[in-house]
Amino acid sequence: MWWIYALLSALFAALTAIFAKVGIKGVDTDLATAIRTVVILLIAWAIVFFKGSAAGMGGLTKINWTFLVLSGLATGLSWICYFKALQLGKVSQVAPIDKLSVALAIILAVLFLKESLSIKQAVGALMIIGGSVVLIFA
Repeated sequence: MWWIYALLSALFAALTAIFAKVGIKGVDTDLATAIRTVVILLIAWAIVFFKGSAAGMGGLTKINWTFLVLSGLATGLSWICYFKALQLGKVSQVAPIDKLSVALAIILAVLFLKESLSIKQAVGALMIIGGSVVLIFA
Protein backbone atom coordinates (compact mmCIF):
# COMPACT_ATOMS: atom_id res chain seq x y z
CA MET A 1 0.00 0.00 0.00
CA TRP A 2 2.90 2.38 0.73
CA TRP A 3 3.95 2.32 -2.91
CA ILE A 4 0.56 3.66 -4.03
CA TYR A 5 1.08 6.72 -1.83
CA ALA A 6 4.66 7.02 -3.10
CA LEU A 7 3.46 6.97 -6.72
CA LEU A 8 0.76 9.53 -5.94
CA SER A 9 3.41 11.67 -4.26
CA ALA A 10 5.53 11.49 -7.41
CA LEU A 11 2.55 12.40 -9.57
CA PHE A 12 1.63 15.39 -7.40
CA ALA A 13 5.28 16.49 -7.25
CA ALA A 14 5.40 16.42 -11.06
CA LEU A 15 2.20 18.45 -11.25
CA THR A 16 3.67 20.86 -8.70
CA ALA A 17 6.58 21.57 -11.03
CA ILE A 18 4.34 22.17 -14.04
CA PHE A 19 1.80 24.32 -12.17
CA ALA A 20 4.54 26.27 -10.40
CA LYS A 21 6.45 27.01 -13.60
CA VAL A 22 3.34 28.60 -15.09
CA GLY A 23 2.30 30.28 -11.83
CA ILE A 24 5.62 31.96 -11.03
CA LYS A 25 5.91 33.75 -14.35
CA GLY A 26 6.57 37.38 -13.42
CA VAL A 27 6.06 36.70 -9.69
CA ASP A 28 8.57 36.95 -6.87
CA THR A 29 9.38 33.35 -5.97
CA ASP A 30 9.25 34.04 -2.22
CA LEU A 31 5.71 35.40 -2.61
CA ALA A 32 4.79 32.36 -4.69
CA THR A 33 6.18 30.07 -2.00
CA ALA A 34 4.20 31.90 0.68
CA ILE A 35 0.96 31.54 -1.29
CA ARG A 36 1.66 27.84 -1.88
CA THR A 37 2.39 27.38 1.82
CA VAL A 38 -0.93 28.93 2.88
CA VAL A 39 -2.79 26.54 0.58
CA ILE A 40 -0.89 23.56 1.98
CA LEU A 41 -1.49 24.79 5.53
CA LEU A 42 -5.24 25.00 4.98
CA ILE A 43 -5.40 21.55 3.36
CA ALA A 44 -3.26 19.92 6.06
CA TRP A 45 -5.32 21.37 8.94
CA ALA A 46 -8.58 20.50 7.19
CA ILE A 47 -7.44 16.87 6.97
CA VAL A 48 -6.30 16.87 10.61
CA PHE A 49 -9.68 18.17 11.82
CA PHE A 50 -11.66 15.94 9.46
CA LYS A 51 -9.84 12.84 10.74
CA GLY A 52 -9.91 13.99 14.36
CA SER A 53 -6.13 13.86 14.63
CA ALA A 54 -5.77 17.21 16.44
CA ALA A 55 -6.21 15.48 19.79
CA GLY A 56 -2.81 13.87 19.28
CA MET A 57 -1.02 17.21 19.67
CA GLY A 58 -1.01 16.88 23.44
CA GLY A 59 1.04 13.71 23.22
CA LEU A 60 3.89 15.21 21.23
CA THR A 61 7.26 15.21 22.99
CA LYS A 62 9.98 17.85 22.86
CA ILE A 63 11.84 15.64 20.41
CA ASN A 64 8.74 15.36 18.22
CA TRP A 65 8.33 19.14 18.21
CA THR A 66 12.03 19.82 17.63
CA PHE A 67 12.34 17.52 14.65
CA LEU A 68 8.97 18.45 13.14
CA VAL A 69 9.99 22.12 13.32
CA LEU A 70 13.39 21.30 11.80
CA SER A 71 11.61 19.34 9.06
CA GLY A 72 9.36 22.33 8.42
CA LEU A 73 12.36 24.64 8.17
CA ALA A 74 14.06 22.29 5.73
CA THR A 75 10.87 22.02 3.68
CA GLY A 76 10.47 25.79 3.54
CA LEU A 77 14.06 26.32 2.43
CA SER A 78 13.68 23.54 -0.13
CA TRP A 79 10.56 25.15 -1.60
CA ILE A 80 12.14 28.60 -1.74
CA CYS A 81 15.15 27.20 -3.60
CA TYR A 82 12.95 25.02 -5.83
CA PHE A 83 10.75 27.90 -6.95
CA LYS A 84 13.79 30.08 -7.67
CA ALA A 85 15.36 27.25 -9.67
CA LEU A 86 12.10 26.76 -11.60
CA GLN A 87 11.94 30.45 -12.40
CA LEU A 88 15.51 30.44 -13.73
CA GLY A 89 15.66 27.00 -15.34
CA LYS A 90 13.68 24.45 -17.30
CA VAL A 91 11.30 22.10 -15.50
CA SER A 92 12.90 19.21 -17.39
CA GLN A 93 16.22 20.04 -15.70
CA VAL A 94 15.15 21.40 -12.32
CA ALA A 95 12.69 18.66 -11.33
CA PRO A 96 15.07 15.73 -11.91
CA ILE A 97 17.89 17.49 -10.08
CA ASP A 98 15.52 18.21 -7.22
CA LYS A 99 14.97 14.46 -7.03
CA LEU A 100 18.64 14.14 -6.15
CA SER A 101 17.07 14.45 -2.69
CA VAL A 102 16.21 10.76 -3.03
CA ALA A 103 19.87 9.75 -3.20
CA LEU A 104 20.78 12.23 -0.48
CA ALA A 105 18.00 10.88 1.76
CA ILE A 106 19.35 7.34 1.28
CA ILE A 107 22.86 8.45 2.22
CA LEU A 108 21.66 10.45 5.23
CA ALA A 109 19.44 7.57 6.40
CA VAL A 110 22.43 5.24 6.37
CA LEU A 111 24.67 7.74 8.17
CA PHE A 112 22.29 9.13 10.78
CA LEU A 113 19.47 6.60 11.13
CA LYS A 114 21.74 3.57 10.76
CA GLU A 115 19.49 2.09 8.06
CA SER A 116 20.99 -0.76 6.07
CA LEU A 117 21.91 -0.23 2.43
CA SER A 118 21.40 -2.97 -0.14
CA ILE A 119 23.38 -3.22 -3.36
CA LYS A 120 20.21 -2.33 -5.30
CA GLN A 121 19.70 0.82 -3.25
CA ALA A 122 23.34 1.83 -3.61
CA VAL A 123 23.26 1.32 -7.38
CA GLY A 124 19.96 3.21 -7.64
CA ALA A 125 21.33 6.12 -5.61
CA LEU A 126 24.48 6.23 -7.76
CA MET A 127 22.35 6.24 -10.91
CA ILE A 128 20.29 9.13 -9.58
CA ILE A 129 23.45 11.05 -8.73
CA GLY A 130 24.91 10.28 -12.16
CA GLY A 131 21.72 11.39 -13.90
CA SER A 132 21.68 14.63 -11.92
CA VAL A 133 25.30 15.37 -12.88
CA VAL A 134 24.46 14.77 -16.55
CA LEU A 135 21.49 17.15 -16.33
CA ILE A 136 23.48 19.85 -14.55
CA PHE A 137 26.12 19.92 -17.27
CA ALA A 138 23.83 19.21 -20.25
